Amino acid sequence: MLRSVGQTQVTRSGEDPRVTELRSAVSRLRRELAGYPAEFADRGIAEDELAAMEAMAVSGVPEMRRLRRSLLLIVGSIGSVSALAPGLTSVRNAVELFGEPATGGIHGDPTGDARSD
Repeated sequence: MLRSVGQTQVTRSGEDPRVTELRSAVSRLRRELAGYPAEFADRGIAEDELAAMEAMAVSGVPEMRRLRRSLLLIVGSIGSVSALAPGLTSVRNAVELFGEPATGGIHGDPTGDARSD
């Protein structure tokens, strides 16, 4: 199927496939986090940001800047929990579907907003 530049493919249900992928990845990570038995200090932050990402996906095509901010907060709060790494990678990949992958950031900063304040 040929598409014009800037057009996105739409699924049969009328939903942007990037949104479908984001919803699926976020849902999967939320389930994995809920099933993770150990408590850690920033778990609530991760849960809140995953809920925010899900709400953005439900409302349509989310704003890239807000998605990346949420991703950064999630990475910061659960990034060291190796059991959740595959789910976190899926969310990051889904976020990257909405724009250019973050490059040039400090230590893999998923926002691409590396600053030296």
